[in-house]
Amino acid sequence: MGKEIERKFLVDHDKWNLLAKPIGRLLRQGYLLTDPEKTIRVRQTANKGYLTIKGKNIGASRLEYEYEIPVEEAEELLAQFAVSELSKTRYVIAFAGKNWEVDEFSGDNAGLIVAEIELNDEDEAFEIPDWITKEVTSEEKYYNSNLTLVPYKNWYP
Repeated sequence: MGKEIERKFLVDHDKWNLLAKPIGRLLRQGYLLTDPEKTIRVRQTANKGYLTIKGKNIGASRLEYEYEIPVEEAEELLAQFAVSELSKTRYVIAFAGKNWEVDEFSGDNAGLIVAEIELNDEDEAFEIPDWITKEVTSEEKYYNSNLTLVPYKNWYP
């Protein structure tokens, strides 16, 4: 059984812009199913594709199954079956022994920067970088699947 334990945070734009970071990679992802109980997502990078099935969030945990698929199939699934879609650039930042995945959203979600950290246990201790602000793990409006339906530009002041 696959299980993902992930916490999600907003990023301070000024501190983020000053941070030395690696080259990001563009991600295109669309949803074949967006339901509060489960999502089915297709993700496309420059040379890979992924099919991911996620269960309902319970705290910072949920079931997750991810499978690599040919990039051509990911592109076709996105074009033919995705009911909603978003794009973002992902940066992986190592900090205090953990990798933080930081997503800068584009399109209708431009201006939103979210950092995620995957944990081995919900109660695992970890250090928070100074470019992190508010935790939004339990705020559904920040779920990627929800951002495809009600984008950041529609609710951020």
